Amino acid sequence: MEWTVVTVIVALVGLFVTVGKPIISLNNNLVKLNLTLDHLKEDLDTQKKALADQQASAHNSHKRLWEHNEAQDKILNDHETRISHLEHQ
Repeated sequence: MEWTVVTVIVALVGLFVTVGKPIISLNNNLVKLNLTLDHLKEDLDTQKKALADQQASAHNSHKRLWEHNEAQDKILNDHETRISHLEHQ
């Protein structure tokens, strides 16, 4: 009777070790994976913000360039008008 109890206890411990170790290992891997995904999400959010900032900066730069270009077009048009008046006099 005593050996039967010992055998059952040894079998249960062996079963627990056999099943428990992979489950603990899997749990550790899932925690690492979650941490990695959290870091990737933070990096992605940072990259999205940087891209949005860069797009806004590029938009403002293009706006200033077009405004400057339009001002130069007006100056050029005024020169053309003055040259035309001088040629007809």
